[in-house]
Amino acid sequence: QVQLVESGGGLVQAGGSLRLSCVASGRTFSTYNKGWFRQAPGKEREFVAAISWTGASTDYADSVKGRFTISGDDAKNTVYLQMNSLKPEDTAVYYCAALTSGKYYRSNYYRAHEYDSWGQGTQVTVSS
Repeated sequence: QVQLVESGGGLVQAGGSLRLSCVASGRTFSTYNKGWFRQAPGKEREFVAAISWTGASTDYADSVKGRFTISGDDAKNTVYLQMNSLKPEDTAVYYCAALTSGKYYRSNYYRAHEYDSWGQGTQVTVSS
């Protein structure tokens, strides 16, 4: 497993942008599929975006498609989530997670319970 630490959350007005970062410990992070999930108060954790370990595949929840972009930098052991055109309904705690490459990406990228490692989360608040 890897240890993950998110940063970059904060308070932003609707229509603004934020970039979340997730730094991993361990030299094997490049072999993990990566995902971002979020959890709003009183709601279940939901999938936001994922990127396969090769970087060849990216997937997004319909609610963020066209506004959010996931990317990775293996040299920095970091995965990013660029969030543009933010809406109040994007308010949540955002978590990054790592899914071992041994698990088939296409079947598991959206399944939170399949991920092996989680960060502590970073709060994103979008004001109207």
